[in-house]
Amino acid sequence: MSGVDTTWLTTFVEVARTGSFTAAAETLRFTQSAISRQVSALEDELGARLFDRLPRGVRLTENGRSLLGHAEAVLDRLAIARQDLAALRNLAAGSVRLGSFSSANAVLVPRALARFRAAHPGVHATHHEGMTAQLLARLTAGEIDIAVISLSAGERPEGVDLYKITTDHLWIALPEGHRLAGRKRLRLADLDGETWIAGRPRAADTLAGSAGEPPAIGIVVQEWIAKLGFVEAGLGVTLVPSISVAAMPRGVVAVPLRSGEIAPRIVCAATAEHTTLSASVRALLNCLTDCATELK
Repeated sequence: MSGVDTTWLTTFVEVARTGSFTAAAETLRFTQSAISRQVSALEDELGARLFDRLPRGVRLTENGRSLLGHAEAVLDRLAIARQDLAALRNLAAGSVRLGSFSSANAVLVPRALARFRAAHPGVHATHHEGMTAQLLARLTAGEIDIAVISLSAGERPEGVDLYKITTDHLWIALPEGHRLAGRKRLRLADLDGETWIAGRPRAADTLAGSAGEPPAIGIVVQEWIAKLGFVEAGLGVTLVPSISVAAMPRGVVAVPLRSGEIAPRIVCAATAEHTTLSASVRALLNCLTDCATELK
């Protein structure tokens, strides 16, 4: 039935139900002649007589009785398909797969995901953590729908569309009671003589884009939560991204660096290029942007 118009099937089923072109026309809001043309077109397409035209009304032929169950099944499946598509469009169903880098998972992503789930409980949302390069690879491979990534100014990965979420400045995490904890802003030079805690032993890697001579790294710790544990214990200072400041543990104070000390990073949401964004992806993008704005 590849060449069959579904309107013809609807008309056919209604004529079969009422036994009359006139009654079907009233129900479907067509003229009687339009109903007759649609039935004739369906008969021509299928090469079979579907109704016997009687002095009063019509009656299904053997061909018509055979077609009726199929037509009803097709129309039922189309109705279900329309309902499913409407549920996706209205965010009553569907799924979305989000990936993000670790420091975005301190505050930004949990808040955005919680807001999304509260607003759209029918959508199944999942999350995966990874570094920016890993997330971009998963995104272009179709394994996730959105990646929250961190980029340097002007950096533009291939194969993705970018949506800026926020500018991520670096702050200094200090132990509570530190001599500089009360400052409004700091320079790296203010921290001369301090023990630095970082994820890499080379300061040039950790403090890329910093002005002046980078300090020496005294303690190497990979995870940023662990770094803050060392800071809280009074063992040194470390850098923290501004999107994570709201998650500082008790005993740690965060102070922003002065402008120009270290180049900020750009936090973006990325989607695969040439991909139609679903309603759930668009809604999650809005949640991420709104939560980032609230964290400023």
